[in-house]
Amino acid sequence: MTPNTFRFPVRVYWEDTDAGGIVYHASHIRFFERGRTEFLRALGFSQSLTADRAAADALLFTVRRLTVDYLRPALLDDLLTVETELVTAHGPRLELRQRLLRGEEAIATAEVLVAAVGGNGRPRRIPAELIARMT
Repeated sequence: MTPNTFRFPVRVYWEDTDAGGIVYHASHIRFFERGRTEFLRALGFSQSLTADRAAADALLFTVRRLTVDYLRPALLDDLLTVETELVTAHGPRLELRQRLLRGEEAIATAEVLVAAVGGNGRPRRIPAELIARMT
């Protein structure tokens, strides 16, 4: 990861685990989503302010592709860190690399392709000022 990596802490709760107290595979995806959302929030971008699909300037982000590698189990009460790093931002596309860590140990990694869409669900260019804040 680079110095421009955004870090966000998450705690593992019962709801994140299976019957054995191990983080359920879909919970990793929620943790990664929180990391991406907080990455945008840290840049001054509020998704709730642009999510009105009826507005002419609606801007929503949708996951187009997500590849996750599960490396180690995470457990109930673990304090984890979601790292989010921008790989590229171009047109309506964001490519992100994410890691879920327990201390310095990687629990899972993800490669994420996010598409920006307007209220009609069609691709929309990411505003230049937002891309400038990301890079």
